[in-house]
Amino acid sequence: MTEIPKNKQLILFDGVCNLCNSSVLYVIKRDKKNKFLFAPLQSEIGEEIIKQFNIDTNKTDSILLYNAKNETITSKSSAAIHIAKHLGFPVNLLVVFFIVPTFLRNWVYNYIAKNRYQWYGKKESCMIPTPELKAKFLD
Repeated sequence: MTEIPKNKQLILFDGVCNLCNSSVLYVIKRDKKNKFLFAPLQSEIGEEIIKQFNIDTNKTDSILLYNAKNETITSKSSAAIHIAKHLGFPVNLLVVFFIVPTFLRNWVYNYIAKNRYQWYGKKESCMIPTPELKAKFLD
């Protein structure tokens, strides 16, 4: 598998989803500690991680957060909140949503995920990062 630095976390996202691409750009802008790397779920490393963790992509229509330090994967609302906690004030306040039971958080997450193409549209291919952002993306 592609080597991911232990001090980084890899955000795997739907590369053809407009909402997902906007979310990635939002995180990049606020990732002041340079904590995150990014790759589309459709990329080679995305497919490697999906296979390694035996993730059924028919059941998991989600953002995935891979923590290289302890080799764990987080998905759906938990991944989003774990990402938010590293983005500084006021976004990091979203950690309060960890008190909401996971099944409720994921119900909302799944509703948005199910409708994201209809609401936000879809691209023909994955986002191509600008040269300045290229270092944050894995293929």
